[in-house]
Amino acid sequence: MRALRARPTVLTSLFLLGALPVGVLGGDILKTNGFSTCLDNATISVERMNVEYNKDTKQVTFDVAGSSSEIQNVTASMKVLAYGKQVYQKDFNPCDKDTFVAQLCPVPAGHFAAAGSQDIPSSYASMIPSIAFSVPDLDGEAKLELKSLDSGQDLACIQSTVNNGKTMEVQAVSYVAVGIAGAALALSALSALGAGAHAGSASPSPSFSEVVGWFQGLAMNGMLSVPYPSVYRSFTKNFAFSSGLVSWGSMQTTIDSFRQHTGGNLTNDSYQYLQNATLVYSNGANSSVAKRGLEDLILLARDITTNVNGTSSTIGASDSSSNGTSATDNKIMHYVHGIQSYVEELSIPQANTFMTVLLVFAVVIAAITVGILLFKVILETWALFASFPKRLTSFRKQYWWLLAKTITNLILMLYGVWTLYCVYQFTNGDSWAAKVLAAVTFALFTATLAAFTFKIWQLAHRSKRTDGDASILFEDKETWRKYSLFYDVYKKSYWWAFVPAIVYMFAKGCVIAGGNGHGLVQTAGQLIIESLMLILLLWWRPYTRKSGNWVNSVIQVVRVLSVVCILLFVEELGVSQSTKTITGVVLVVMQSVLTGVLAILIAVNAIVTCVRENPHRKQRKEAEKLNRDFDTLTPLDARNSLLMDASSFPTEFKTPHALASPIPLSSIVKTEYQPVRSHSPAARPFYTREESQDHLISSAASIGGWTDRSHSPPRDRQPRLPDVGFGRAL
Repeated sequence: MRALRARPTVLTSLFLLGALPVGVLGGDILKTNGFSTCLDNATISVERMNVEYNKDTKQVTFDVAGSSSEIQNVTASMKVLAYGKQVYQKDFNPCDKDTFVAQLCPVPAGHFAAAGSQDIPSSYASMIPSIAFSVPDLDGEAKLELKSLDSGQDLACIQSTVNNGKTMEVQAVSYVAVGIAGAALALSALSALGAGAHAGSASPSPSFSEVVGWFQGLAMNGMLSVPYPSVYRSFTKNFAFSSGLVSWGSMQTTIDSFRQHTGGNLTNDSYQYLQNATLVYSNGANSSVAKRGLEDLILLARDITTNVNGTSSTIGASDSSSNGTSATDNKIMHYVHGIQSYVEELSIPQANTFMTVLLVFAVVIAAITVGILLFKVILETWALFASFPKRLTSFRKQYWWLLAKTITNLILMLYGVWTLYCVYQFTNGDSWAAKVLAAVTFALFTATLAAFTFKIWQLAHRSKRTDGDASILFEDKETWRKYSLFYDVYKKSYWWAFVPAIVYMFAKGCVIAGGNGHGLVQTAGQLIIESLMLILLLWWRPYTRKSGNWVNSVIQVVRVLSVVCILLFVEELGVSQSTKTITGVVLVVMQSVLTGVLAILIAVNAIVTCVRENPHRKQRKEAEKLNRDFDTLTPLDARNSLLMDASSFPTEFKTPHALASPIPLSSIVKTEYQPVRSHSPAARPFYTREESQDHLISSAASIGGWTDRSHSPPRDRQPRLPDVGFGRAL
């Protein structure tokens, strides 16, 4: 307790965390969750340990089962730590009157079980801080040591996490996140409908892709191989849906069967195995562990182990793994880290990860296809019995292209996480068929994006040769309809900015999956990638709308700060547990605030989108109006283009018909006489009437009735009177 009082920053952070929405699984109760051994070659083997403290009754209820090789008198020592600081300690003898436990006095040979409750004196109960019962995802740890009463030799050591039943993993948070993404999607659709499918209609920011990308970043932050504070680990799981991690029991069982028939090993890596396992998060050095069981499966494990003496062997059916502990412990404890810990917390076996995402992707594609087809059927039926809106005419003609465009947009959004899961499947998968599917889909996704990129580059290159810039990408309606999903938010001069964005997603997925198990490498790589992306955004400012530049820059700044905070969790740096907890709280608050800001901006943009005209469309309309004015000009029209000021011409817009360069009036009207230069080219010797461009008097009779045509005299003749046809004087 003194340790916590000495650090007011810890309490401040915890009170701030307590103000956030949390899931409540119980009252003022502290309970253990899973366990692991902390003593090799222990004489007493523990098979079950459930300890629960009730603040209201001040009682500790315990349920311990294990086995011993011989009859022994023991002493027990209980320690409780919160955020790395010891807050409770008590030594007791099971044979003493005040702490008598019949089943442990003495410890019998063979299997034994001890269950009961003890009253905790007020002096000891007051040592437990009250905030421990309200802060979600309490970073607590209980440690029980058994020693020989006679020799003092260590006989057993077990440790377990302690939680209060409150967690930041709340389904309501996931539902709110889905609602925010849905609102962003609706806003994008509203913006497209309001623009009437015109070229140059930039999407408002934050767009649906930006919101989903933000949620994917939160999920990926929880996949690194670092010992997270429990509060942040639980928080990141709320956004797993954005990366395609959605688990159904029947689907996982089907994937297990598929793996089993294609070379997979289900012994320690299956859905059924996870049903009877408690996840143990290792820090990489195995000096301490942070444990958190599957909340809905721990009750099942308790029911199975209720009857101990001789029946505890039915818990689990797995062989010992490479964790270095006994086979009995491994029947219940499952040590995980990195991507494996993230997905298996969601009841998805790590070997099932890629197949799960693939099936979810297939379900989404099927739903989109059915939805678009159903909408088309409704429109066709509407057209048969009533007048059809002009805005929906293009949809009837471009059904298949719209479906292909939607799938391509989905591929673009998921490319980063798809790269992550494919690389993880290549390095950790056990099914050859799943690896083949990963390779094929990754190649298809990459080829699709590469093909669109090449086609867009080809069009832009051709436009630059003819018009001087890539304006065709924004001003040609057909080009815009086909390819704008890649560059619609960017300026004309930065149409190619989507290419660095794709490279960014690819690199991020490769670093996280390729560096799995090496937290320092993952975090350092992430920091480099996020920092480079931030520099590019601040340097280029490529988005058409100012709001797009601001929103994406702020998101990227928070991403960089998040990786810096995660760097403090790396085991090699040796940061204290209390500092890690404070950092985790800061991360949760910072990312929650930005998520809320994005939700507010979406609501604001919904209003702005309805009243603000798109800049690309505005320029195109001005140019089209100017073209119509030129089409109505005649040679005698006062609105001659030579008299129009150059500022009236749009400088950034090109049309299919080249316009004459305007000549300012100041260049025509001279203020003084300008003599002809001596080196001016000689004028044409003469012109005939037939050569007149106006052709107004080509058929007129000559003066005096002569039928022959007069010609302009040569320049070197002498001046004389004109010949008017009266003859010559004698």
